[in-house]
Amino acid sequence: MVTSSRDPLRTRVRILRAARREFVRKGFAGARVDAIARAASVNKRMLYHYFGNKEALFRAILREGIATNLDLVAAAPADAVDLLPFLFERASKRGEGIRLLQWEALGSGDRKPIAEEERRKAWVEGTERLRDAQRAGLLHGDLDPEYLVLSLMALTVFPLAFPQLVRMVTGARVSDAEFQRRQTRFLRRLGACLRPQAPDREQSLGPKENHP
Repeated sequence: MVTSSRDPLRTRVRILRAARREFVRKGFAGARVDAIARAASVNKRMLYHYFGNKEALFRAILREGIATNLDLVAAAPADAVDLLPFLFERASKRGEGIRLLQWEALGSGDRKPIAEEERRKAWVEGTERLRDAQRAGLLHGDLDPEYLVLSLMALTVFPLAFPQLVRMVTGARVSDAEFQRRQTRFLRRLGACLRPQAPDREQSLGPKENHP
């Protein structure tokens, strides 16, 4: 049932929640404004009053992700041994955000991403944090921090974005506690290799584990 609301803030939140669900399920191209309006119990006219058009609505969803990313950068530990498990743990809680990125990659082609400049800020902040860690002697100074950001995201997001490949390679589901444990252990050891000092034998890459 479509209703009106005298509470602008609650109406806006309701629209955003419905829009996020629709965009996560169908991507920007596949999402339908009328479906979002129905799910939010508002009419399309009211939705357009709050957000103008579908792109503006998608931009508002992305802005929520920008704020989360900036908070993540601020909270991230500087030591790579702790940084990689931290990023993986946080990414594990952001399945919807990962799904939105997948849809965007599938549908964007060569078009400029929506809200690109706003979103870039979090990545620039993350790159600067890595430079700070290099200056502090916590990371190898000869690693390009921009490409290191990409590599860190690949290491921590890829298994969550492509769980079918995780199962093919390891035989485990991403949600399995054993996979989470082994992935975290591997990331800590790999993080040790990013320190300026060569890791000792106990921190060597490639976890040795006894399996039944």
